[in-house]
Amino acid sequence: MSVLDLFANYRIVPIVVLHKPENAGKLADALVEGGLPAAEIAFRTQGAEQIVRTLADRGDMLVGAGTVLNADQVDLAVDAGAQYVASPGLSIPVLERCGELGIPAVPGAATATDVLNALDLGFNIVKLFPAAAIGGVSGVKLLAEPFPTMQFIPAGGVGAAHIKDYLGLRSVLSVGGSWMVPGQALGRGDFKEVRDRTAHAVRLANSVPKRAK
Repeated sequence: MSVLDLFANYRIVPIVVLHKPENAGKLADALVEGGLPAAEIAFRTQGAEQIVRTLADRGDMLVGAGTVLNADQVDLAVDAGAQYVASPGLSIPVLERCGELGIPAVPGAATATDVLNALDLGFNIVKLFPAAAIGGVSGVKLLAEPFPTMQFIPAGGVGAAHIKDYLGLRSVLSVGGSWMVPGQALGRGDFKEVRDRTAHAVRLANSVPKRAK
């Protein structure tokens, strides 16, 4: 099963900003116990590389690197074991470096121009960011109309209340968000809350029938 197949299978991906790398193992345990063995580690903390390595070394999770802004970060992420790289925007250097290393890349998009540029570069999956700012579910519907071959991963302002509506769209491959791994819970080391939020998200996702693409 490819990484992109795993996206479609899991349907939700926790986007994690963890400031305490020593808690990476507990984070992984909470996500797996909650029924979602996946995490996208945002590369905007000093310990991001270490966290990716800890999760990847387990061998039982889909581990991605998110908020990747340049080719150097791609190298760090891949060396740590990231299985895919995601960006908040469309960066040619990031995409080129991912291609050189043979690592799946998910470029970011917020406009029709972004989506068109991604298609021109050969990508048919984009992270739609920030999803809330472009109109949420309604915005995705409108943006998807002229691009029937594009699959979207909405992120940014996505929460539990939106999962079912997003996943009900044929154009949505999966959704990403941090509501399962809130900063306050991570900061105080409350991984029971992470596990419970994750389990709730999985139940919501599973309540939406998978649709043929």
